[in-house]
Amino acid sequence: MRVTDQLPSASSSAVDPSGHTRPRTPRTPRAQCGPHLHYAWIVAAVALVVLVGAAGFRSTPSLLMEPLHHEFGWSHGLVGTAVSINMLLNGLAAPFAAALMDRFGIRPVVSVALAVMALGAGVTIVMDQPWELLLGWGFLVGLGSGSMALAFSATVTSRWFVKQRGLVTGVLTAASAAGNLVFLPVLAWLVQQYGWRSASITVAVCALAVVPVVVLLMRERPSDLGLLPYGAPEDHDEPDAPAGRGPRALRVLRQASRSRAFWLLTGSFAICGATTNGLVGTHFIPAAGDHGMPETAAASLLALVGVFDVVGTVFSGWLTDRLDSRKLLGVYYLLRGASLLVLPVLFARTVHPSMVIFIMFYGLDWVATVPPTVALCREWFGEDAPVVFGWVLSGHQIGAAVVAAVAGVIRDQLGSYDLAWYGAGALCAVAAVCSLMLRRPGAGDPVALSPAVPATA
Repeated sequence: MRVTDQLPSASSSAVDPSGHTRPRTPRTPRAQCGPHLHYAWIVAAVALVVLVGAAGFRSTPSLLMEPLHHEFGWSHGLVGTAVSINMLLNGLAAPFAAALMDRFGIRPVVSVALAVMALGAGVTIVMDQPWELLLGWGFLVGLGSGSMALAFSATVTSRWFVKQRGLVTGVLTAASAAGNLVFLPVLAWLVQQYGWRSASITVAVCALAVVPVVVLLMRERPSDLGLLPYGAPEDHDEPDAPAGRGPRALRVLRQASRSRAFWLLTGSFAICGATTNGLVGTHFIPAAGDHGMPETAAASLLALVGVFDVVGTVFSGWLTDRLDSRKLLGVYYLLRGASLLVLPVLFARTVHPSMVIFIMFYGLDWVATVPPTVALCREWFGEDAPVVFGWVLSGHQIGAAVVAAVAGVIRDQLGSYDLAWYGAGALCAVAAVCSLMLRRPGAGDPVALSPAVPATA
């Protein structure tokens, strides 16, 4: 679609409610990026680069566990605690990041977040004390990456797209998987060839390199360029930024927490985070190393999880439109639990077909739980579902944070991760039960489809 197809001429006019004719604001020629390219696609491309980088940087500590242990004598539990802080802040920052973007703008918030991530990685280059690890990879990287997750992609798609909004949302959501795919094998090779500091330097430099791209190419709203959102009709009115997003997030949490459904969803999704990001995402590489597998091979397997994650998530969305979300979640968690119970016997010095089959199967299930969980939030909480899902997602990250630390302690105390894998399999069974316990909301339920806080609050 041509940019000019959407833009009226400077001489066109419209009639206001009082009956007087007023001229339309002319669209500026600088908004055109070529004969067929709407600037929304430039903004989406910048967002994709940011999200891919954020996901890859966030995953780096799993590569540093063994090198830090050998150089400083730091335990797996200590490094796992840094990852735990990272994941916790990543989740808790999400409900409030959108409010910051509405207040200060996308460009300054994302630029500062990238700079904070670069600082966090940079701190670790010269560290020799555990608190510096917790500050760098834990607090700073977690806070920075949390400001560029769901809130960022949701803000971009809602402002810049009307047509193809779902497609762009799906692509940006899949960017987390792509981040692992792009960065983990490369960073693993750097660690193997040049030491762990090379990975920290690479992350810091790459994060800073993206800042000028954001400053030069990112724009807040289509109206800044004299454009309509992509696919918007000519009479499209740009909505005002919602007021009080931060207070609304807390009010919705207070209301939703009175519902049994909220706690079942949050509990099951916390187990989802525990058995993905917290355990496999953080400890798969060092666990494979315990059995003699090179870091580069283990990192490539973890990156392959990201490939099948994209396929599984898209297919899960298709199934969610056709099947009962409760039963889908129950099946997903049971299958994930079964695969984790088998994993300890699959580790070996080399990659073999059985491990590849596990990676394919597990990858398909990695975040397949997201579409049915979102659907159940919508079913129970109506127009407040996006806010509720933000808090459910925080539960996901809390579960990931707890297990990231606990699994490291298990490895330190027992000398292997076996108990962590078996415990995760058992937790998946609990999540399946929680999912199947969710019933359909009824008229007597206090929050079902009748949010106490209006969507415009």
